[in-house]
Amino acid sequence: MQPRGQNSLREKVVFSRQYPVILGDTVGVTSTYQRLHAHDALEINMIKSGTGYYIINGERYDFREGDILLINSNDLHCAYETGNLIMQVITFDAAWFMGMVRCDPDVLAPFKDMGLHFSNLLDRENGQIGSLRALLLQIQEEHETEGRSYTSVVYALLLQFFVYVNRYFRMDSLQPGKSTVTTTQLEKIWQVTRIMEEQPAYPWTLEELAALVYLSPSRFSDIFRRTAGMSPLLYLIQLRLENAYTLLQTTDRKILDIAMECGFRTLSNFNRLFKRHIGTEPRNVRTQKTLLDSKIVSVFERLGGVPETE
Repeated sequence: MQPRGQNSLREKVVFSRQYPVILGDTVGVTSTYQRLHAHDALEINMIKSGTGYYIINGERYDFREGDILLINSNDLHCAYETGNLIMQVITFDAAWFMGMVRCDPDVLAPFKDMGLHFSNLLDRENGQIGSLRALLLQIQEEHETEGRSYTSVVYALLLQFFVYVNRYFRMDSLQPGKSTVTTTQLEKIWQVTRIMEEQPAYPWTLEELAALVYLSPSRFSDIFRRTAGMSPLLYLIQLRLENAYTLLQTTDRKILDIAMECGFRTLSNFNRLFKRHIGTEPRNVRTQKTLLDSKIVSVFERLGGVPETE
């Protein structure tokens, strides 16, 4: 049986061989997370504050403060913020735990049996959810302070996290979502989004995009909307705006030249769309500074963590 959401175009995450973990907080949702993507790593997300939603393999999961989500390798997904989002993201290589799997074949069951006995969004009403939050905060503290043998502590805490999820959050039967998108359909949308990302300035029409995967425009648009949470042309506009935002931040080129290069036909149209989607005018981007704060200390108590006192 083919794993849910499997595709041949997944991104490869490069890890350190000695410590194959990438961990940090995201403030809001970066452009990378808004794009449909899949990768060969496993991922754990904890919502430290705010709200938003994931679309994973065509199903929508609304999340809020305290929620925990598991993203499997091959899951085609994207995330969107609806308010004041701070999210802890842990990405790791499953191969790090292969030795443990030989002793306990079920240790990675929450990922292996995703969609069968586990949901991407863990049950927020489960009485053990607080223990999982505390473990994730301890993992982040160890990762950031880099105390003696911290990699071994992170390994042990992740194992404990897997065991708790497998023991307390496993479901005998998981009802499939009403808007499930098939693996073949996910593959087609994934292929189209990659082409759009490679050629965002091209004046794509809905008909041309649908023809790339041999679907009618109406059928393609419906599948795309269920997979990405928006229409194909709106997705294209966001790609163009992301490119324009980057150029505004990293170059001193004229705004008109940037607008034309990114696929906008007129400066007035670019300014209008930029303000609607980004929330400010293009000329303001070069004068604004983004402040990133991990918030790790302030969320310990609120999310159930117990920081050390010594």
